Amino acid sequence: MIVPAKYLTRQEWHSHSGNWDLFVRQHSNSQPWGYSWMKRGIDLSIALLFLLSIGFWIIPLIALFIRLESKGSPFFLQKRTGKNNRSFTCIKLRTMRLNDEADYKQAGHKDERITRIGHFLRLSSLDELPQFLNVLMGEMSLVGPRPHMLYHTETYEKQIPTYNLRHLVKPGITGLAQIRGFRGPTLTLTDMENRVKSDLYYVAHRNIFMDLRIIWATAHEVWVSIKS
Repeated sequence: MIVPAKYLTRQEWHSHSGNWDLFVRQHSNSQPWGYSWMKRGIDLSIALLFLLSIGFWIIPLIALFIRLESKGSPFFLQKRTGKNNRSFTCIKLRTMRLNDEADYKQAGHKDERITRIGHFLRLSSLDELPQFLNVLMGEMSLVGPRPHMLYHTETYEKQIPTYNLRHLVKPGITGLAQIRGFRGPTLTLTDMENRVKSDLYYVAHRNIFMDLRIIWATAHEVWVSIKS
């Protein structure tokens, strides 16, 4: 059995990278019967339910506040890496002022590019709401490794062994790495390694019950962030 990602040290990560490659590739295609159909059914059901009950009014409302605070489209469209390394257009609510660095420079916690409403959207993860449309289009899933900007994929695939194994599945609005606390800017290589460890653990062990637990944990975290 593979060692759970959160318990691997950086030295162990590099020494086990070859085994990870074999293990993840073997197990990524040996999921329980019907898992893919059930996962897609849950994706469509929850995405449609959200968009028809809440999303159709809350997304335009937040977009209005974004537009009132700063010029430019309230939506941020960016090419990101999807399943099998294919790029797609990820849809988000804009949290920063228009700038020329968005496609390669991550926003830090005190980044001057972030607007006032942008700070709230990032803390609560509400800037991710338009990605329910990516789910409907089949480009993303509710649960999976978070899609990274193309610049980061090009950078980290050269530095982290087995990095691209996280692209064996569709990217997600949320994932195992996020509920483990590996979210926000990746300021060091170790930050990204921690995310990849969790991503690969998910790819190899994913199942419907794990997906539902991640969805529930994410919903709870978002609710707590909004209330606070």
